[in-house]
Amino acid sequence: MENGGRKRWGFQGNEELDKAASITIRGVLNKVMSNLNPQDHRPVIPLGHGDPSAFSCFRTTPVAEDAIVDALRSRKFNSYAPAVGILPARRAIAEHLSHDLPYKLSPDDIFLTIGCAQAIELIIKVLARPGANILLPRPGYPFYESHAAANHLEFRHFDLLPEKGWEVDLEGSRLLQMRTLLLWLSSTLEILVAETARMLGILVISDEVYAHLAFGGNPYVSMGAFGSITPVITLGSISKRWIVPGWRLGWLVTNDPNGILHKSGVVESIVSSLNISSDPATFIQGAVPQIIEKTTDDFYLKIISILRETADTCFDGIEDIPCLTCPHKPEGSMFVMLSKEESVIVFPGFAVGMKNWLRITFAIEPPSLEDGLGRIKAFYQRHARKQ
Repeated sequence: MENGGRKRWGFQGNEELDKAASITIRGVLNKVMSNLNPQDHRPVIPLGHGDPSAFSCFRTTPVAEDAIVDALRSRKFNSYAPAVGILPARRAIAEHLSHDLPYKLSPDDIFLTIGCAQAIELIIKVLARPGANILLPRPGYPFYESHAAANHLEFRHFDLLPEKGWEVDLEGSRLLQMRTLLLWLSSTLEILVAETARMLGILVISDEVYAHLAFGGNPYVSMGAFGSITPVITLGSISKRWIVPGWRLGWLVTNDPNGILHKSGVVESIVSSLNISSDPATFIQGAVPQIIEKTTDDFYLKIISILRETADTCFDGIEDIPCLTCPHKPEGSMFVMLSKEESVIVFPGFAVGMKNWLRITFAIEPPSLEDGLGRIKAFYQRHARKQ
């Protein structure tokens, strides 16, 4: 110590990491929840995040639960797994995803991760290098911006137009300025994007964690279907379709029949990164083949039906609240694009790139959704009378 002052230590926190993680889904929701009124004893209604697993109507299939039990009791999955994931799980996922593609995936195209979040972290880390940049959608998922910033990867944005059903703003798009990467979401422009990416020599990353959760006029199309035009990396997990986000089992897939990702060293870097990363629990991996092979269409259709019902309820409820506008009826996923006094958690849009917007999930049980929207309406009416 110097003159009784504080000792000078030779370490400190990573300020760049703190800055990169300043806006995240969890961080923003935690701040919102910290403002709940402790004197309000009504149940808190979580309209701010997409985890419907707490509600009985969204319970996963017993097939998935039985698969976990069987994997544990088999005692075959108590050891460390290979860095890329165990072969039976990778084979099952390859066969499952190949149904949406004009070519067949190999288990060697599949890399298992701890949820889709690790897949995002992995691909950003692998592809970040001096001079690289990535084009991200707005609104989007701030996890990409956080990891891009943490890895010194320049990121830019293209806008999704609410008045046009969240289609891409092609006139304002900066696609032709990109040098390396493009993050794509489901749309109706996949062929155009693939051809443009091929012309520019850039890689497309497609976040398909909400794969098949479509219930509107546009069917789900995997961007991986265009992997023969340009290399595509798709990211996914069992979290959303099977309603088990806490099981943390995801994947990164190289959709690349022409082998460009091998030739460029990207696949080698993916394996290298996994060799110094943690793995999904081995028994969860061991359950994957049974989960995929034995889940019936009845379960998938039931989840889609509930999401369609709750989306309608949400849209109609918002229409009845003068201070809120939903520009486009939901056709997939679990979200549409308040209040301390009403014990309702909603997500501020600035965290996904949309100032003066709210993001609300409709993936909760209908009575709670109706109650939450009713509280928001009551909040508006009460404050409107004061003005």
